[in-house]
Amino acid sequence: MKIGIAADHGGFELKEALLLKLRESGHNLEDFGAYELDRQDDYPDFIVPLAKALQQKKIDRAIAVCGSGVGASVVANKVNGVRAALITEHFSAHQGVEDDDVNMICLGGRITGMVAAQELVETFIQAKFSGAERHVRRLEKLSQLEKDQL
Repeated sequence: MKIGIAADHGGFELKEALLLKLRESGHNLEDFGAYELDRQDDYPDFIVPLAKALQQKKIDRAIAVCGSGVGASVVANKVNGVRAALITEHFSAHQGVEDDDVNMICLGGRITGMVAAQELVETFIQAKFSGAERHVRRLEKLSQLEKDQL
C-alpha cells in the first residue's frame, strides 16, 4: 500500500513525526509537503495535490494534517473520489474505512498528540473496506452525486 501525507504549518510538526514513525515501520510513503515550516502557507496548497494523487490512484491512502484537521477534510472532500474524515478516536479510524471506504484520514496537528496520531493512523492503514452490500449501495449514491456535480 502506498500512503501519501501532507500538512500545512499547523500540522507540519505532527506530519514530520508521523513520517519518521511510518518509515521506521516500513510503510511506502510519499510526502506532498510542506517541506519546511512556513507560518504563512495555506493548507489547500498541500492537501489538494495529495487528494488529486488519491483520485488518480497514484496512492492508496492519504494522511492530511492541518491545525485542527477541519480545513484539510473540507478541501479534500471537494476532490471527486476522495472520502476524507477528521478522525479523533480509535473507533472511527477503522469504522470509517470498513463501512464508508474512507481513503484519507485528517488530523489536527494542534489537537492530536503524537502517540494518539500514530495509533489512529496505524488503525486507519490496517482497516479494510467490508464490501457489504449496504455500504456499496451507499458509496454508489456518493459516486452518482459526484457525477451530477460535473
